[in-house]
Amino acid sequence: MSDTPLPPRPEYHPGSAEPRLNRPVQERYPQIRSTSGYGDPRIRHTGPGPGAGTEQEPERSSKLNARLALALTVVIGQLWALTVTVNEWMKGNTGTAWWGAGFLILSFFAVLGLWLLDPKDR
Repeated sequence: MSDTPLPPRPEYHPGSAEPRLNRPVQERYPQIRSTSGYGDPRIRHTGPGPGAGTEQEPERSSKLNARLALALTVVIGQLWALTVTVNEWMKGNTGTAWWGAGFLILSFFAVLGLWLLDPKDR
């Protein structure tokens, strides 16, 4: 190590009315201590609060899950019906293909009805 003296500390200008807090420190917010959150008026929001991340309305959640399961079932049925309808159309069985197209339109309106059932859930 060298024997050079340390440079003098800069003059500190206090920022608090309490003398015990007016000391030169290296922290970013020198007047906020780790235990001062409950009494410090500058800290307004401490986090998400109790119960964060849990379901607040379980009835609504189960209703939305049931509606989602129905909609996914109909969509899977539509994909299957589309495959069958296109195969029948390509074979030349247009009568069966039109019945398949009717089923696809009907299932679309079923999903649309599920969506329109409760507008406040969107």
